[in-house]
Amino acid sequence: MKSRPRIGEVGELAIPTDLKHAVEFHGDGMPAVVSTPHLVGFLERTSRHTLAPHLNADERSVGQTIHCRAQVIAVEDRKVTFQIEARDAHEVIVRGLHKRAVIHTESFSRRVREKSG
Repeated sequence: MKSRPRIGEVGELAIPTDLKHAVEFHGDGMPAVVSTPHLVGFLERTSRHTLAPHLNADERSVGQTIHCRAQVIAVEDRKVTFQIEARDAHEVIVRGLHKRAVIHTESFSRRVREKSG
């Protein structure tokens, strides 16, 4: 690296979205909203963008084949919490929590419409 990123350094991207980024099961009352995989990809792209100025011309930040695991660790009413983990061939590369809510498509669709104006 030609320089070290500073703790607290922030990078931002504004990424336009369209139907190709929508959750795959939209329709049947479910509005077209950005899918979690696309959202994670947008965050990864923003991280690479933030790191890029610190890299030499011959450097990149990369990943490899990973194995993912999600374990339910809590269920509260309509909210489910997962312990998530991804490993490469040698070690755990990320571990965290992921929370999901079970929604009714009609009320969710109404909220999305209200946010859209």
